[in-house]
Amino acid sequence: MSALARPESPVATAVVPSPNQDERRDGRPPDIILLHYTGMPDENEALQRLCSPAAKVSCHYLVFEDGRTVQLVPEALRAWHAGISSWEGLTDVNSRSIGIEIANPGHDGGLPPYPRVQIDTVIALCLDLARRWSVRADRVIGHSDVAPDRKDDPGELFPWDELYRAGVGHWVEPVPIKEGRSYGIGDESPPVRALQAQLADYGYGQAVSGVFDMATATVVRAFQRHFRPARIDGAADPSTMETLSNLIAARPVSALRDEELTRPRGENQRK
Repeated sequence: MSALARPESPVATAVVPSPNQDERRDGRPPDIILLHYTGMPDENEALQRLCSPAAKVSCHYLVFEDGRTVQLVPEALRAWHAGISSWEGLTDVNSRSIGIEIANPGHDGGLPPYPRVQIDTVIALCLDLARRWSVRADRVIGHSDVAPDRKDDPGELFPWDELYRAGVGHWVEPVPIKEGRSYGIGDESPPVRALQAQLADYGYGQAVSGVFDMATATVVRAFQRHFRPARIDGAADPSTMETLSNLIAARPVSALRDEELTRPRGENQRK
């Protein structure tokens, strides 16, 4: 186990080493910041679990409700927080991410609001990590984004819009819910295929079949939880689809530039 003498981020105040770590498997530096809630009623018990060899889970940083922050795993190493997951077509999210656990009881505990001091600390930590590791804004995401069939965290009450206004993550103002054609389980049409293609383009693990199946509804629900939390029902209503289109249109220019630089010669360029 590799441990640190002091935290790598100035936002953290102490190191509490977790044995649950290994080498990043793809040799690439982390390019995702992945946010979680602990989902446990007691934050100190959550810390114990993240450091327990038997639990086989960990993260790089844990932010307590009062803003106190500890580092558990060196940033250059792979912490075990994402589980079975995918983003932008890659499945080993642990190897390409820095995981931040935010102390909160989660949905099972009533999903209480995140304290102001805790959110301010998360913002400061993300700003520091994004700067030092050159993480793109649209790669600051939640556990539910990379594992929509298993996870709901950090939840619909997490203030992604506040993070964005502070310079963290990617966000557009959600389109208000309104009347119009909505797509759901069993629908098969070109608009469904277009929706699936946009979800996959943004990064979600979404197959493009043209058929609105349960897997599609699960991904739509995850998208709504993050980007259109006013109603989370898995139905592709006009608000959801327009918000997704606006989000893609507003994606940081660096996202396109980075993909163009790494795309194999001869592959079609993004329109």
